[in-house]
Amino acid sequence: MQKIMPVIGTRPEAIKLAPVIKELERYPKEFEVVVVATAQHRQMLDQVLRLFEISSAYDLDVMEDNQTLSSVTAKIIENFDPVVKREKPDWILIQGDTTTTFISALIGFYHKIRIGYIEAGLRTHNKYRPFPEEINRRLTSVLTDFHFAPTERAKNNLLSEGIPQENIFVTGNTVIDALLMTLENLKKDKSKLQSLDSQFSFLSSNSRFILVTAHRRENFGEPLQNICLALKEIIDHNDNLAVLYSVHLNPNVQESVKRILKDNQRIHLINPLDYQFFLWLMEKSYLILTDSGGIQEEAPSLGKPVLVLREVTERPEAVEAGTVRVVGLDKDKIVRETQRLLDDEALYKKMSKAINPYGDGKAGKKIVEVLRRDE
Repeated sequence: MQKIMPVIGTRPEAIKLAPVIKELERYPKEFEVVVVATAQHRQMLDQVLRLFEISSAYDLDVMEDNQTLSSVTAKIIENFDPVVKREKPDWILIQGDTTTTFISALIGFYHKIRIGYIEAGLRTHNKYRPFPEEINRRLTSVLTDFHFAPTERAKNNLLSEGIPQENIFVTGNTVIDALLMTLENLKKDKSKLQSLDSQFSFLSSNSRFILVTAHRRENFGEPLQNICLALKEIIDHNDNLAVLYSVHLNPNVQESVKRILKDNQRIHLINPLDYQFFLWLMEKSYLILTDSGGIQEEAPSLGKPVLVLREVTERPEAVEAGTVRVVGLDKDKIVRETQRLLDDEALYKKMSKAINPYGDGKAGKKIVEVLRRDE
């Protein structure tokens, strides 16, 4: 029997690791699963763990108010090292590009534990965009034994960095597994759907609404202010339109967003929702403006065009497929590109019907099959 230790720090990691954890649990005679939550993000992580009924064997609870990259790095090292020393897993499974991802791989390396890296090979080739994620994932790849790449492009990025081909497995992205699983379960729950319709009844008076998320560290300050000013202008130019902004709990995001947008009656600021409810909003929305990576992957499965509020993206497959456009952080360009999608029905249909390049919802099964063969 192999002991597998998935390590989860943030909500996106929990979403994307959940399908793998649930698949591992189908083989209790082959795998002992020991989940570790660093809780780099506390509340937003707990929502997803409850949704997927995942219990952590260890909760490191490292989050603190106004934490710095250095402080969260130090706390994960201090708290995770004794867990690995005690449990001696055969594999540490990590996902994505957070501090939790990189530091978990580093501690695993120190203890000579093999590392399985889910969503490996994403690159912008700009070490400060996104910051610190681009360097986190590059450093993690150096420490990894098995690389589970979501796409052929991600695989090619790894090959160009000297990763042996036999250690790379193209699986698709587990976020599609999580999305399909969650929506299927939600649509069976009539009471939850009725509750959501009631909670967001204010949207029914507008024929269309734009869903917004923007929270990346490199967008703090002036870039985030530009985004907010663009949203105000978009609303001013479109009478029959609403904006629903899911505002990250980080104080750097809350301050700018509320200061600029709080008094506009057609811009609705809400706290982050449970994952299943956010997917429901994505499905109801007309289009999405975001600096999130995961949403770029999820939206194609829902037929929703995405405008990316960043200068570069490590997910160019969606851009090439035609469902995503990178619009940057200039206020006028954000307004212009959003207005194009609101006005140009042919362009909207072209983007909404593009094929999702991130897989068929079976990535978790493919990853676990690789681990089963390695036993």
